[in-house]
Amino acid sequence: MSTDALAPATDFYAVDDLIDPGDLEIRDRVREFCAREVTPVINDFWERAEFPAHLVPKLADLGIAGGTVKGHGSAGMSAVAAGLVAAEWARADGSMGTFHGVHSFLAMQSIDLLGSEEQKERWLPGMARMEKIGAFGLTEPDHGSDAVALGTTATRDGDGFVLNGAKKWIGNGSIADLVIIWARDEEGDVGGYVVEKGSPGFTATVMTGKTALRAVWQAEITLEDCRVGSENKLANCRSFKDVSQVLDRTRYTVAWRALGVAQSAYELALAHTLQREQFGQPIAGYQLVQEKLARMLAEITSMQLLCWRLSTLADQGRMTAAMASLAKMNCCKKARTIIADARDLFGGDGILLEHHIARHHADIEAIYTFEGTDHVQALIVGREVTGLSAITGRRPRKD
Repeated sequence: MSTDALAPATDFYAVDDLIDPGDLEIRDRVREFCAREVTPVINDFWERAEFPAHLVPKLADLGIAGGTVKGHGSAGMSAVAAGLVAAEWARADGSMGTFHGVHSFLAMQSIDLLGSEEQKERWLPGMARMEKIGAFGLTEPDHGSDAVALGTTATRDGDGFVLNGAKKWIGNGSIADLVIIWARDEEGDVGGYVVEKGSPGFTATVMTGKTALRAVWQAEITLEDCRVGSENKLANCRSFKDVSQVLDRTRYTVAWRALGVAQSAYELALAHTLQREQFGQPIAGYQLVQEKLARMLAEITSMQLLCWRLSTLADQGRMTAAMASLAKMNCCKKARTIIADARDLFGGDGILLEHHIARHHADIEAIYTFEGTDHVQALIVGREVTGLSAITGRRPRKD
C-alpha cells in the first residue's frame, strides 16, 4: 500500500518540510502498518473490550520499541520521530497507542534512565524485541494527581524487599512480564522495583466497565508481601524527582497523541461531509460545515507546530517539564473540541463504530486525563511562570 495514498489532509503548512527524512520514514512505516493491520480490525476488539494480542509480534517486527532509548536493541529514534510514531498510533487507535506508550516510553525509559548497566542489559534487549512486555505501576487507588504521596511500601528483608500496597489504572499490568512498582522504603525514599510475572503476592485484575481505550487492558494490582530481590531495585532511583524524569520524558508524546487523534477526526469528518448529501448537495458545501472544518484545521496546524518545536527542543536537551505540560494541556483540550465537532458533523452516524469517529470520541477522554489532568498541567505551567506553587502552596525549591 502506498503511503502517498495514506497521507493525511492536515499538513496545511507543509510541516513535513521541517522534519528529517529519516524520521518521516519511521512515521510512514507505522502509518502503513496501522492502515493494513490495525484500522480494519480494531473496532471489533474495542467493542468486545479485548486486546488484539495477535498484533504484538507484527508490531515487534516494526523495530520501534523503546522509542528514544539508545542501545540494547532499542529503536534509538529522535524525539521528533517518537512523537510522530505516537501520533500515528493515535490516528489509528488510542488503545494500541497506550499499549505501545506504556511499554516503550514508561517502562523501557524507566529502566534506561534509572537502571544500572547490568539491569539495562538484563531487561531491555528482550523488551526491544517485545519478547517481554513492560508496565509502569505508579497510580494508586487513593493517589492519582498526587502521585508523589505513594502509599505502597518497600520493606528491606535480607537481600531483598517486601512490597505491600495497591495500584490502579496500570496499562499492560495484567499481561506484562515486568511491572515497575514505585514504592517508599522505611526512610521515605521512592524506589522502582521490577516485579516479574509470576511473583508470589502480586495479583493483577483487569479493570472492566471502561468507556474509553477499551481495546487495551488496565489493571488493578495488589501487592501482599510480594518479595523482590535487591537486584530488581532500579539502581539510580532515589527520590520522586527521579520518577519525574521519566514522566517529563514521556509527557510530550501525549501531546503528539492528541494531535494524531485530532488529525484522524478531521480527516474522517472531511471525507464524510464531501460524500454525505442533504438537500441536494454534499454537506461540505454548506457555510456552517466549512466554517467548522476551517477552525478544526487551524487548531490542528497550531498543534503540529507546537509538537514539532517541543520535540526539537527535547532533541537538543532543552525541553523542560513545564514545556511538556503546556503542550499536553493545550493539545488535549484542542483535540477534545475538534473530535466533538467531527462527531457532530457525522450526525447520527457519528455514534456508530463502523465510522471510527465514535471510538475516537470516547478515547480522547482518557488521553485528556492520563499523565496529568488538564488542571494539573496548568498548575505546573503556572508554577514555572510565577515561581509559586498552587499545588503545594509553597515556593518551589531552587536546588
